[in-house]
Amino acid sequence: MGKVAAKMKVMPQSPDIDLDELQRKLEESLPQGAEIRSVERDDVAFGLVALLPMVVVPDDAGGTEAVEGSFSDVDGVESVSVEEVGRL
Repeated sequence: MGKVAAKMKVMPQSPDIDLDELQRKLEESLPQGAEIRSVERDDVAFGLVALLPMVVVPDDAGGTEAVEGSFSDVDGVESVSVEEVGRL
């Protein structure tokens, strides 16, 4: 089975969220078989900065849904979306 790389966009609930701590929580929340390869930051507006993790998951029926769900459950996360997806 192959792997899929997905660039995701994680919006924090407010500009006051500690992004380093949020990134650590996202890494801890990953389902088994998924890994974060890199994380970029994107200035959105009014001091709000989104995290853009590149997540690698197995290429199976669920795709990125498990990762999206686990990221959404992290305290301090407002929203999660998939920006780009490609095979490795």
